Amino acid sequence: MIRFFHVTKEYPRTGAALKDASFRLSKGEFAFLTGPSGSGKSTMLKLSYADERPSSGEVRVAGMNVSKLRPREVPMLRRKLGIIFQDFRLLDDRTAEENVAFALEVTGAARDSIPGKVARLLQQVGLGSKAGSYPKQMSGGEQQRVAIARALANDPYVVVADEPTGNLDERATRGVFQLLQDINMAGTAVLMATHDLELVRRADYRVIELNRGQIVYDSAEPVAPAVTDG
Repeated sequence: MIRFFHVTKEYPRTGAALKDASFRLSKGEFAFLTGPSGSGKSTMLKLSYADERPSSGEVRVAGMNVSKLRPREVPMLRRKLGIIFQDFRLLDDRTAEENVAFALEVTGAARDSIPGKVARLLQQVGLGSKAGSYPKQMSGGEQQRVAIARALANDPYVVVADEPTGNLDERATRGVFQLLQDINMAGTAVLMATHDLELVRRADYRVIELNRGQIVYDSAEPVAPAVTDG
């Protein structure tokens, strides 16, 4: 589903955010991406959905080479992914059902199929009764569930989640994480960046740890010792 092969990402002002990173997320796998702030987690996720391009190395997602994508091909890649953010990124002037429907509209779904699919998705995330609610009328946990329903709209091969529980209280965190587990059990791969080490410890999933742009630990694969300066 996702493969990084000796990937480095450098920025003009701040230097390397990711250094010689290699890993593979397989079909149906669930993996946590951990590490301190600034370790490269968000950069790795942005490379996965072509918001950034690698400076060197190769990123492949659902069989597509991110480095070689033309701008017009990026939407094709993103239709194969479900992307979830910490800050939800819902449209404030649209209801829950309208937010989910929008994800289908922009990818050219048949208009007569949209209402039924939106209703099924909101039921799946436990928000059938909130279809007509606006984001400001919902709790943080409910907003994130709408964001998850939106991410599932195009039946993605893999869900990429950047701190999806970072703005939630403990109860909402449990609910959202259970939802991600259910999605994974249905066959969708999940790559989830998180600072919540207690959540990581409670779940028996693969852990990939980043530090200063390097993969320093992978519970599924041995990692060569990091090369340090001096």
